[in-house]
Amino acid sequence: MRFAKYEQQLKWFALFLGILSTIAIINDLYPYTMFIGLPFCLIWVYCAWLHTEKQLKWINIIFTGLYTYGIANYYF
Repeated sequence: MRFAKYEQQLKWFALFLGILSTIAIINDLYPYTMFIGLPFCLIWVYCAWLHTEKQLKWINIIFTGLYTYGIANYYF
């Protein structure tokens, strides 16, 4: 994998996005929760693929689809 050397930095960035998303949820900052949550899920899909963690990968793929649906629904 090309980005394997950046895995730890991606995980730290995902942690930052997770905290930011939680703050957005607490403050009821819709739709920012979706815009912050989508890259969070994509990072974890990538990290799960990197280590072949199937359950984590599929859970995050489902949430990625839900976030994508929510963002599309917001704009259209």
